[in-house]
Amino acid sequence: MRNRDRRPADAAQPEPLPPVPEPQGDGEPAPAGTREDAQSAATDADTSQSGTDQQLSEQRERYLRLAAEYDNFRKRSARERAEAGSRGQAELVTKLIDAIDDLSRFAHIDPATTDPQTLHKGIEMVEQKVLKSLGAAGLEVIHPLDQTFDPTLHEAVATEAALSPEDDHTVAKVFQPGYRFNGQLLRPARVVVKQWNG
Repeated sequence: MRNRDRRPADAAQPEPLPPVPEPQGDGEPAPAGTREDAQSAATDADTSQSGTDQQLSEQRERYLRLAAEYDNFRKRSARERAEAGSRGQAELVTKLIDAIDDLSRFAHIDPATTDPQTLHKGIEMVEQKVLKSLGAAGLEVIHPLDQTFDPTLHEAVATEAALSPEDDHTVAKVFQPGYRFNGQLLRPARVVVKQWNG
């Protein structure tokens, strides 16, 4: 062999490489301090899970509280509506008590000792008192004699010939008055309508 191919025995050998860390589950080598980091991450995960459970518990309690409050509100509202309806009816009956008293007095008089004209006048007064009381509560009487027929308020039960074109669709007779309460139609007026045939 040639001298230049020989290496001296005391020549420096290269230093060995440091050990490669064992691969983790994803095939990547684990960085230094992995065990401590894993324990820290597990602790953080437990803390995070505990915080999430606490938030869920708080949200559930809040939901149950709101559901109970809504149920109480619904029951209270229904009770208040029923009470308001009863109070309104009681107020209306109170307004009619005087008229009922008058009607009772006329119902128990002796017709043999009472003039029929007096009876008629008394009944008319009771009618006016009842209508006044109901009118104060919001009742409106619909009596459309000689007015233009309105199908939203009137019900035509018959027709009769009009004497002139101007009378066409005019109410000739009212068989039964209608009633409206606070803008709501309770019963249409039943009427006879004039009709021009040319």
